[in-house]
Amino acid sequence: MSTGEGAGQHEEGEYGRAAKRLKTEETEAEEREEGEEELEEGEDSDSGSLPGDGESAKDNRARWSASQCGAGRRANGEDSHRISPSPVVHVRGLCEAVVEADLIDALEKFGPICYVMMMPFKRQALVEFSAVESADRCVSCGAKEPVYIAGQQAYFNYSTSKRITRPTNTDNSGNKVLLLSIQNPLYPITTDVLYTVCNPIGSVLRIVIFKRNGIQAMVEFESVQCAQKAKAALNGADIYAGCCTLKIEYARPTRLNVIKNDNESWDYTKPYLVRRDRGKGRQRQAILGEHPSSYSDNGYGPPCPLLPLPSNSRYKLTSADAPDMVSYPLPQTSSSYSGHAPSSVAMVSGLHPSKMNCTRIFNLFCLYGNIEKVKFMKSVPGTALVEMGDEYAVDRAITHLNSIKVFGKRLNVCVSKQHAVIPSQVFELEDGSSSYKDFAMTRNNRFSSAGQASKNIIQPPSAVLHYYNVPPCMSQEHLLRLCTEHDVPGFVKFKMFDAKPSSKTISGLLEFNSKTEAVEVLTVLNHYQIRIPNGSNPYTLKLCFSTSSHL
Repeated sequence: MSTGEGAGQHEEGEYGRAAKRLKTEETEAEEREEGEEELEEGEDSDSGSLPGDGESAKDNRARWSASQCGAGRRANGEDSHRISPSPVVHVRGLCEAVVEADLIDALEKFGPICYVMMMPFKRQALVEFSAVESADRCVSCGAKEPVYIAGQQAYFNYSTSKRITRPTNTDNSGNKVLLLSIQNPLYPITTDVLYTVCNPIGSVLRIVIFKRNGIQAMVEFESVQCAQKAKAALNGADIYAGCCTLKIEYARPTRLNVIKNDNESWDYTKPYLVRRDRGKGRQRQAILGEHPSSYSDNGYGPPCPLLPLPSNSRYKLTSADAPDMVSYPLPQTSSSYSGHAPSSVAMVSGLHPSKMNCTRIFNLFCLYGNIEKVKFMKSVPGTALVEMGDEYAVDRAITHLNSIKVFGKRLNVCVSKQHAVIPSQVFELEDGSSSYKDFAMTRNNRFSSAGQASKNIIQPPSAVLHYYNVPPCMSQEHLLRLCTEHDVPGFVKFKMFDAKPSSKTISGLLEFNSKTEAVEVLTVLNHYQIRIPNGSNPYTLKLCFSTSSHL
């Protein structure tokens, strides 16, 4: 991709290690947030990958503020929340449109701010002040009177951390290269998309995208000031409504070296940069030329129209240096990646002949989009066609599931030439099940409405599974026995979230020895029907990949 790829891979590895350290900073927020997640009862609350909170957000925030922000004191003078003063403040109750600049604008009146870490999916953030006294003023003021951030009241408490761990070993705030992590990428992320988002804030020179641990990118700006302005304006923002959320840090490399301009890397100072020939001697003759005539030079086709954002957009800055309007491209189709016509059908090969069937394919692929139909191909053993809700779902499945190992075989996921799955040549698979199944009406699809889709956090496979919609009577031993009965690996670590007294279900995390084991367990046990004595409806066990890398 680029010699910047070398730098990109180095940065990616460094960022991956730093991300694990960042987990300690997010623990208190994450546990509260996930601990409150639940469904109402059994099949009646089949809502999405991450269940919703049955209690109103307003009541939650009010209770959190009263219990955590020092509303009550013990007789001996000790704070009821037992958290000692810290220069790091945990902010909760943020609106979905908040960005880093909003936090700084609202809180810098309490004192100089050193660092901000956004947690956009949780509507929370950590803010590090330069002195404990500043943090104390912030927490005390928030307990006495409303403090508004981006037009919505926020709630404050001291963090258990004394300092926010930066993603790199040194403070690179003087760097003009930013590291962007794109969370919940429902739509394709390309250099065109990132350039259109970033360039109006500050002149972009180079972009490199890498996709090993989710989707990340490095963007080099013309100056340090441009990078600082872009970080403040875009950190925590959504590229598209409700998804493709940006989490931005300063990168370690000070310059990106790009050797070709394409979907994943681009040098805007060299618009005609092409792939560099490798090796010596004469180049091999290409039978059909450089590329198909229907495939444009940059692989993108005609440019997407740009949409002006409304006046209350999260991208609009108060600074006079920033533009009043930021344009962004419409989501692009699968053809942006492969040169194929857009298709909502994926072809999956490398399937285990006796351990994979239509239902297990559904259990795995439903994490990335609705599944309409699944059909095994009789003429090509170990291969199936999966018709999904749209071409974006196919893109997500390819990004996260291509080349993973399931039951000892490596999957190959690509766009099919077919535009629909036709139920022809139905036969019996080795396990006795049908080679074709229609899932269009199942309640286990997780993207059937905008509300459902927004609760799904698109994650690559990991060694930690998030389980939910489980009856309270289920224990660690019951879940281990379930793994044994279905001949799948057992988990090595177990964590159950605290449930509210009124909750009818429980949730938690399961850690396995490897990512492959977790994938196999999810493939087999996702949507398993748990029946309890005297229960009217079974509980549907829901599994998805967790954002946590370990417990």
